[in-house]
Amino acid sequence: MHYFIREKGRLIELELKAKNKIFEGSHQVFSHWSESTKCEMTFSIYLPTVNRFEDTPTLFWLSGLTCTEENFRVKSGVQRYASAMGVNIIAPDTSPRGENVPDDPNYDFAQGAGFYLDAMQSPWDENFKMYSYVTKDLLNIAKNNFSINEDKLGIFGHSMGGHGALTIAFKNPDIFKSVSAFAPICAPTQVPWGRNAFEKYLGSDEESWQQYDATQLIHDKGWSSDILVDQGLEDEFMDEHLKPELLEDACIKNDISLSLRKHEGYDHSYFFISSFIEDHISWHKERL
Repeated sequence: MHYFIREKGRLIELELKAKNKIFEGSHQVFSHWSESTKCEMTFSIYLPTVNRFEDTPTLFWLSGLTCTEENFRVKSGVQRYASAMGVNIIAPDTSPRGENVPDDPNYDFAQGAGFYLDAMQSPWDENFKMYSYVTKDLLNIAKNNFSINEDKLGIFGHSMGGHGALTIAFKNPDIFKSVSAFAPICAPTQVPWGRNAFEKYLGSDEESWQQYDATQLIHDKGWSSDILVDQGLEDEFMDEHLKPELLEDACIKNDISLSLRKHEGYDHSYFFISSFIEDHISWHKERL
């Protein structure tokens, strides 16, 4: 099924790929052409049954390395809580994809690993514009096609997506009013996952990397509200790639309220996310 929406005087085609009723709401998957990434992109949206849609908050979820939009939709259990609390959930893919999109054999770079930034180096700069995709293309589609309340937008994510959620929120406080994360990459300029990706996407000038580092952005831009971060203490990536203590230290130094909850026995997987997703939905709902 195809829908056409008007954006800035032109028509954008949305193709409905899947639609499922769950907990009285509807979880739908769409594909569309993106001007930012120059390829077909996919996202899902969960729409609960609510009495006053204009009062309904909307959360953008950003997934982590190797994920598509599907992982969160099928593994997190988010629909039960989004339905009960009346919250819309929008979840994009993690990167551009397709035969004409450049790729890399390593799991932590290229397709499946867009890092929610706008690449500046060839050949990645043609398609890998995930920052613009989320803040422009996807946001405009949501506003124009699903009548979301622009005053009640929050963002959250996991791992690479937690990095994306934090950096996008800190850079766009006029758009996103709340932000939380599960096991985010807190200081990508200081860890292997981030440094590997940033050098290829952004080039060797490390000054340009700072705009996509949540810890640095706390120092540079701050954040006017509070932040929720959950971290499993059995997370195999925590010490080398995530480093939540660096974000915590930056928030303390800048007098920003961070609730960094550390959980014994939990790892980096969707078992961890599904255990605390209700808390995050409720936390955002209170603030939106």
